[in-house]
Amino acid sequence: MNGVDRGATLMSYISIAEPMSWVGWGAFIALVSAAIWMFATVIWRRIGYLRLGVPTIFVRHKPKRRDGFSREVLGHRRLLNDIRSGFMHLIYFYGFIMLQFGAIDLIWKGLSGGQRLPVPLYPQFSWSQELIAALVFAAVLYGAYRRYGEKLPRLKRGWKPSLVMWFIGSLMLTIMFTLAFERLTEGNDAALAAKYAPISELLSQLLQKAGIQAQSQLAHIGFDLFWWLHLLVLLGFLVYVPQSKHFHLITAPINLWFRRNAPPGRLTPLDLENEDAETFGAGKIEHFTQKQLLDLYACVECGRCTNVCPAASTGKLLSPMHLIVKLRDHLTEKGASITSKSPWLPAGLWQGKAGSEQHAHVMGAVIPAWEATNGGDSEGISSYRTNIAPTMSVQSAAWTKREGVKAEDLNLIGDVITEDELWACTTCRNCEEQCPVGNEHVDKIIDMRRHLVLMEGKLPSDGQRALQNIERQSNPWGLPRAERAAWIEECENKTGINVKTMQACKASGQMPDILLWAGSMGAYDSRSRRVLFDVVRLMKRAGVNFATLGHEERSSGDTARRIGNELLFQELCKENIATLQRYGVKHIVTTCPHTFNTFKNEYPDFGLSTDVKVEHHTELLARLLQEGRLTAKYALEERVTVHDSCYLGRYNDTYEAPRNMLRAIPGITIEEMERSGKNGMCCGAGGGLMWMEEHSGSRINYARTEQALEVKPSVISSACPYCLTMMEDGLKSMSQSDSVTARDVAELLADSVFGFGN
Repeated sequence: MNGVDRGATLMSYISIAEPMSWVGWGAFIALVSAAIWMFATVIWRRIGYLRLGVPTIFVRHKPKRRDGFSREVLGHRRLLNDIRSGFMHLIYFYGFIMLQFGAIDLIWKGLSGGQRLPVPLYPQFSWSQELIAALVFAAVLYGAYRRYGEKLPRLKRGWKPSLVMWFIGSLMLTIMFTLAFERLTEGNDAALAAKYAPISELLSQLLQKAGIQAQSQLAHIGFDLFWWLHLLVLLGFLVYVPQSKHFHLITAPINLWFRRNAPPGRLTPLDLENEDAETFGAGKIEHFTQKQLLDLYACVECGRCTNVCPAASTGKLLSPMHLIVKLRDHLTEKGASITSKSPWLPAGLWQGKAGSEQHAHVMGAVIPAWEATNGGDSEGISSYRTNIAPTMSVQSAAWTKREGVKAEDLNLIGDVITEDELWACTTCRNCEEQCPVGNEHVDKIIDMRRHLVLMEGKLPSDGQRALQNIERQSNPWGLPRAERAAWIEECENKTGINVKTMQACKASGQMPDILLWAGSMGAYDSRSRRVLFDVVRLMKRAGVNFATLGHEERSSGDTARRIGNELLFQELCKENIATLQRYGVKHIVTTCPHTFNTFKNEYPDFGLSTDVKVEHHTELLARLLQEGRLTAKYALEERVTVHDSCYLGRYNDTYEAPRNMLRAIPGITIEEMERSGKNGMCCGAGGGLMWMEEHSGSRINYARTEQALEVKPSVISSACPYCLTMMEDGLKSMSQSDSVTARDVAELLADSVFGFGN
């Protein structure tokens, strides 16, 4: 028998049963209609909940977003950061797309009495469907193993996370058994079946051994039974999807498509002059924008964000995943209460009738995360290795449903999200970098901080002190403004270089090419001054024409903005912009990544021309090396590991400049940490935490220092005054400061250019 005859023979097996009776058709239409109605209704009600937020104009940015969309959705770029989970999800994703064609074919067989769809190369199509179903079922088993066998800390366990595995697994099994009974209802050619339907043929043989004969009445009953089971599971899954985390199947592509086009982490300005504004920041769930609320329904609860969070990793209460999940639960419950429309269908199946329930999720009593697993001994932690398990456990236990409570009566900050969670965030954005569905966690945290600070005047006392000092003296220590320019004289005493001020340059009519922004750390902190002085020496050696503002310089406002005092930030921002415009500054270089990010990405919102070039000192020095204006000639026999600043790396994608500087230095060997580059861990100083103490868990900078020490470096390099301070503090705490030093890459380059000690 040739290939054409075999295909024709296989296509001729149409003896499953008679076409479905009118009763069967009625049941089929009723079930499908009910499922589609519930599916559409649930989605429409959740759209109603989203509309409670601040209106958003959903605009897609075609040039960049189309490429990003395809990489994220079709290519699973971020999901493949964890290659095993990513590959498993690829099988789910493309498997379900392909299986839809088989599902249509299978349903039509049951309705028509066995007629197949006119699909070209049907035998090969049948073979592909069986293979894909088997792969998806294997992926389900592997997913269950990862969750319950490996017990990955980032994955939730319980009946809810397991339900989807039962749904998908049942879908695959009902497909296989329906096809197996189809084999039995047909007088099929065993050789052809074995070739084009190997799995269902094997199952049919097992069923025959169990006593079910081919073309028997029992075989027809078995086909009908599993056909209906498959339909019920399929429709049940359809209704379940928008009522669970699997709503991301619909919302995640939309969320990624409408992702904002602004630089990563750029905060949205508040219109503080709006006289009609009743509040600032987010004190209620409806104060978030509709796009921010869409984030909540896009979350897949994969835990990747929490897995890399420095706060969660060191025993703080903050878990980015739980933050999103709690906001989502609260939105759903409050939306249902306000609209009097139940979020669950069939109505009352889980929650009772809309409006009748008096219960909502609330954060209960919280045991500090480390105490939950360390017997209350947070001071006796001997190792600073990261571990998210305590935080995951505490969050799961604390977020509970409370009877007699209406969601409308709950406080967003306090009852849903605690203040401890908000003040634990370092704004490092590693959570957002890992999120496969484009969620933005940090802006929501900052919006809630803004409400606390601007509307309620609530923030930790040390943060309040830092803001007061910035407001009064334009630096977090409260040191006199008159001393801001004192570094210029000290620089001349130690380097012999007289750094000119912009004021003096303007008076002489010789304006410089570059403004060197010292920043509060460079101007006041003795350790950071040493870095600044080396940058000055290197710029002078390269023949760069530069000057500084001296006493006219003010705080950039980054600390104030990240803590939540938008008012203070905007005052400082506008004052600094006026100064820059007065001198016609076109090029700024700063040693602080936080200042660099603020000037480059946020000041343009308040009037700084986008023509003003903003560079970090590593970018400038790496360029000077490439141009041959600097030469690293003295060898430094050092084993260096690189700690990446979050505001230089994740916020501005500058990872190579510091490394290019190190590569140019003879004798240096670069040893990368396990967590480096885009997955580097925060030092713990961002988001204003440089000026606030950590009151729970272990210190983030200690954990990061321990990670650096694992590669046995002689130098931990950084390119940020905050990071440098944190790494030095970590080394001292571990009594490693005598054998390992923390240094800015500019200091290492200066040693190589001028000779060590010169």
